[in-house]
Amino acid sequence: QVHLVESGGGSVQAGGSLRLSCLVTDYPASGNCLGWFRQAPGKEREGVAVIYTDGKGTNKQKDYYVESVRGRFNISRDIDKNILSLEMHSLKPEDTATYYCAAKTTGWVCRYSEFEYFGQGTQVTVSS
Repeated sequence: QVHLVESGGGSVQAGGSLRLSCLVTDYPASGNCLGWFRQAPGKEREGVAVIYTDGKGTNKQKDYYVESVRGRFNISRDIDKNILSLEMHSLKPEDTATYYCAAKTTGWVCRYSEFEYFGQGTQVTVSS
């Protein structure tokens, strides 16, 4: 059972920045996909960013983002500290949502629909 605990949410004005953190525990060494999702009021939860290794033996970490945040958000992982982070810049009111840290424990492909574990979420509110 993977445990995920988010922190770092809050309220900010449009154009501001926030950094979310997630403590990831009991994540298996074979796991390859960690990510962030968000859910705005009245909307479905959507995948925001994923970090993974390419599975080619280099252990180089790669990432990808939903188009709406590309160039503004950055996902990173500190393996030694078991911390997954999401840096968010140039925030917009439409980024307002509850943000969830997530983990997928099997397989090399990181489809948003296959993430199995989610944290409790942290609220991000962006005012105009």
